[in-house]
Amino acid sequence: MIRDELARLIQDGYNALGELEFAESSHGYFLYHSADRNLLSETRVYHSIEDARMIAKYDSSGAYRPLKGAPNLPRGWRIELTNVDELKRALDSFYPGAIGSWLAYQNGKAHPVCLRQTLNRQTGMYRVTRKLTDEQAQNLVQEACRSDSRCLRTILWGIEDSRPPDFLPSSKFDPTVDQTGQQRAALPFLCLEACNLLVAAARNTMKKSSR
Repeated sequence: MIRDELARLIQDGYNALGELEFAESSHGYFLYHSADRNLLSETRVYHSIEDARMIAKYDSSGAYRPLKGAPNLPRGWRIELTNVDELKRALDSFYPGAIGSWLAYQNGKAHPVCLRQTLNRQTGMYRVTRKLTDEQAQNLVQEACRSDSRCLRTILWGIEDSRPPDFLPSSKFDPTVDQTGQQRAALPFLCLEACNLLVAAARNTMKKSSR
């Protein structure tokens, strides 16, 4: 089960995911924002998975976070959990499916879908994104997916199936790299296919280009 695999990964030294860090305690595990690692005594303590969902829902200004991979989680909290199953569920609240996707990819059960394939199956008002040029696509991805300010997912798809991703720094496509730049032993949050927000941004690009 995924929780057993998570326990194994923790034993192997992994202690981070996205902006989060986690550690074992005398009562189970605790989870916190990496920027608070030296301030844990000053953080507010939570204990439930529902608390994790609420923390993940809004940024520090109280604005809704539509993109789960965005590097804008609020600080000042820690969640104390009793077992690895609760830790797995809490991590999924912040980064949905991250652990399962990583394990499936490692086992050859999850495969990247190129951007062109994603756009070619769009219908309705998003059908226009099929006309996105390679240059437009690269510019869009460079702006919308960069790790320093947009999304901490590790991209594994390219523009075309036959063309490897080369439109961002190579570290953005390397699952062994901590996308926060902190060089921690971090579990990767994979991006196997362009998200709905990127498709919507592609539509806006096409609308602007047709004016």
